[in-house]
Amino acid sequence: MKIQDSKLIAECTAYDFKKELERKKIRDWLKSVSAFANTKGGSLFFGIANDGSVVGLDNPQSVSDFISEKVNAQLDPMPSWSLIPHDVDGKSVIELAVKEGSQTPYYLNLDGTRKAYMRSGNESVPVESYQLVNLILKGTNTTWDAVVTREKAVDHSFTMLANAIRERTKTPWEPKLLESFGLVTVDGFLTNAGLLFSDDCSVFQSRVFCTKWNGLEKDDAINDSEYRGNLLYLLQMATSFVKANTAKRWYKLPSYRLNFPEYAERAIEETCINHLIHRDMSVIGSEVHIDIYDDRIEFYSPGGMIDGTCIQDQDYRKVASKRRNPILAEVFAQLDYMEKRGSGLKKIVSRTATLTAFTKDKTPIFRSDSSSFFTIIPNVNYGLTDADFQRIIDSKGGNDETIERYPENGVVEGENYPKNTTPKDYTKTTPKLHQKQLGGTSQLIIDMLIDDPVASVEKLAKVAGISIDGVKWQLRKLKEGRYIERIGSNRSGSWRVLIKK
Repeated sequence: MKIQDSKLIAECTAYDFKKELERKKIRDWLKSVSAFANTKGGSLFFGIANDGSVVGLDNPQSVSDFISEKVNAQLDPMPSWSLIPHDVDGKSVIELAVKEGSQTPYYLNLDGTRKAYMRSGNESVPVESYQLVNLILKGTNTTWDAVVTREKAVDHSFTMLANAIRERTKTPWEPKLLESFGLVTVDGFLTNAGLLFSDDCSVFQSRVFCTKWNGLEKDDAINDSEYRGNLLYLLQMATSFVKANTAKRWYKLPSYRLNFPEYAERAIEETCINHLIHRDMSVIGSEVHIDIYDDRIEFYSPGGMIDGTCIQDQDYRKVASKRRNPILAEVFAQLDYMEKRGSGLKKIVSRTATLTAFTKDKTPIFRSDSSSFFTIIPNVNYGLTDADFQRIIDSKGGNDETIERYPENGVVEGENYPKNTTPKDYTKTTPKLHQKQLGGTSQLIIDMLIDDPVASVEKLAKVAGISIDGVKWQLRKLKEGRYIERIGSNRSGSWRVLIKK
């Protein structure tokens, strides 16, 4: 317990303050015992006011006896708890410390009702029906994706999963992988995870709603699509929708074209994956939403942080990896879509930060509550004028040469570009020096490295339609010409496209 100037730190997910012991309104504090046991654990402090000031208790022994009596009588099953006395400047404080339980749900039986509670921020709230399902699964050491269905594996196909294994891991597909992944049981029945990867996925809530809005609010939809199917299909369609409904600006430099994407391709992919595999699948009437506005993209999925905390109250770089659907996460890790060490949020931020027009105020934002998780990725080009882009190029370029600018015609790979960021007219000036133009393959590789600075040579070869040796030759020439540079090691580093004028 941290005391500063006779005050305890503010109420939070792990703390609750009570100025005195409520003997007639025992639900007010017993519900926190249930909530702490059902989430990450925590402490109730009696003798502490809501503002954190220490007021003390007149008869701490009587308070301790009453707490013990009621906790033992009203909680089922019995959580692990203890009473800890504190003396703060001569004032008595009693701490009721409750450990996170493994036999969830922990119910409060009172006044003829049986309710379970969870922590949501600094409050203890009744659990929803889908949260109760998750607590029951937790209490039996089971996750939703591991629950066995009545569907037989022989009645389903896994063509998309098989193709993904071959393409992304360069290994042959074998049906026995279904069992090793946890998609099929030894007696041939699909788990929920197996259904989510089957070609004819029948899980109703496996859906993504995508909308492109006109402006900054949900007023007028320009384009919208609803997708339903297995997780690989949803990932493919969601990322394709975002790509089709966002834009790139480009500027023609003397020897090549420089793209200014609104969003980092890998950041979008990582965000889609996070919301697809970490969502609470027990929520039947909700789905993943992707809303594209002029200045941002908002991603929503049902289910907050699995431990009941709020992501905005934590340092996203230090959040421990806890997976709501470990089988789904493992399959995506095997497909090399994600890492096992839980670095997804950091990747979303770091990939966005590689964009040429990125500034710190365009850092992605993460927000959650007890039932929802949101990711907001700002459009790094929003609000920038043609002059702003010129200044970015001048500040990062190698000399003061003027470049050719095509603001109106330089919007590619997308539609409905925000009107207030597209100049109405443009100027065209001739460079002072005439340099040899890069070939189409070299330009394509530069474009891909801007979108995906960690793209593998295999991916570059596939998109460019050339051999791996051909890609290596192109990269070497681009490095020698100072068009690109390698940051970090060959294994874990990334590429940076230089502004060469």
